Amino acid sequence: MEYFVLFFCLAITLHNIEEAIWLPEWSKGASKFHKAVTPNEFYFAVIVITSLAYLSSFYYLIFPQSDIVKWVFTGFLGSMIFNTIFPHLLLTIIMRKYAPGLATGILLNIPINSSIIQYMLTNDMLSIKELIISTVVVGAVLLSLIPVLFKIGGRISPVSKL
Repeated sequence: MEYFVLFFCLAITLHNIEEAIWLPEWSKGASKFHKAVTPNEFYFAVIVITSLAYLSSFYYLIFPQSDIVKWVFTGFLGSMIFNTIFPHLLLTIIMRKYAPGLATGILLNIPINSSIIQYMLTNDMLSIKELIISTVVVGAVLLSLIPVLFKIGGRISPVSKL
């Protein structure tokens, strides 16, 4: 599982880097579907979300027998798969314009996270019911956190240009 956890961390990091580079500018033209977000707002939110993903991963390595830790980790796995389809793929299709995060979502998040989930299901480490419930709960928590993190990030002094 150590390698799986490291691959998950790599995938979510690369996905969030792709979004951090292009999403703030992209969001300016997606007003009908996505509120414009400043770089500060997005960078703060993506750093916090990525940190939470890392924490869930490393806690899972340390406490693999803990159901709560397992559920948070698998909730992140499922949420990132779901995130690739809704909103990235859906917005790309509807807007006919590439939504940042789609490539890393399709090339990394879906295959890596699906492999981890399949491994856990096959080895009786996880049930379908646990996967669905944890994905819904973690996904809802993350979705509710994002506007709060954007607001906090907007109040922090500007990030210098890269």
